[in-house]
Amino acid sequence: MGKKQSSGQVVYSRKDFQRGRWAIYLFLGIVMLCQLLPFYLAITTSLKPADDMSSALIPRTSDLAWDNWVSAVTEGGILTSVVNSIIVTVCTTILVCVLGAAAAYPLARRTTRLNKFVSAFILSMMMIPPLSILVPLYSFLVKLNGANTYWGVVLVLTATNLPLSVFLYTAFIRAIPRAIDEAGTIDGANKFQVFIRLILPMLKPVTATVVIMTGSTVWNDYSLSSYILTDPEVQTIAPRVASFFSANTNNLGIAAAAALIAAAPMVIAYLFLQRYFIAGMIAGSVK
Repeated sequence: MGKKQSSGQVVYSRKDFQRGRWAIYLFLGIVMLCQLLPFYLAITTSLKPADDMSSALIPRTSDLAWDNWVSAVTEGGILTSVVNSIIVTVCTTILVCVLGAAAAYPLARRTTRLNKFVSAFILSMMMIPPLSILVPLYSFLVKLNGANTYWGVVLVLTATNLPLSVFLYTAFIRAIPRAIDEAGTIDGANKFQVFIRLILPMLKPVTATVVIMTGSTVWNDYSLSSYILTDPEVQTIAPRVASFFSANTNNLGIAAAAALIAAAPMVIAYLFLQRYFIAGMIAGSVK
């Protein structure tokens, strides 16, 4: 503990700082262990045959069941699901960013009663669980022939992720001085040109935040995708991994291998783009 001087100020010694540093290291080590433990369990499980009922904490040293990985690719069609998830995630993220930024600009710059009502309505949409409207939503998609199609699930996931995008973009644009818009108008630019040439380039931090949140949400989506995409040819990652568990099949080894393959693209993307992810999250939270 630090020593208290006569002036009332607490002075900490070098040992106090060292204890605090080791406490931080210990806490970070526990957090890292909790993060890596699921991957370790998945790896050990994926290398065990179906009849091996030993604990997943104990790795198998001989007769590793590499067939689980082969079966996940060949029989499980996990690579097809990875491609489907990439298509759905990229298309949905682009639409959410473009539509969210375009809708947020007039909401942030024009404080009319109608815009306030629209902002409150969008905020209320964030509080409604998507599964609560699943039945009418699925019936509507069936009438449009949108079930088991890329565009059907993309539109649904775009609609569910768009309110948060509009909310974040609106809050960020409100922090941008209006003098920038006025300077562009004086130079002869219209509202669309001001948005495209002046405002849009300044939205990179919040766009990084929206990309992170939307991309991870869409990639890991199970609840909506499992109902909309029932055809194995267009199924995304989460429903396909869940398909390894059924009344007739419960192969934990193949399921663990499929889950690791499904997580690999997101892990690789984070390793290469982590500085943009961290910068985007920090800038978005500050704004």
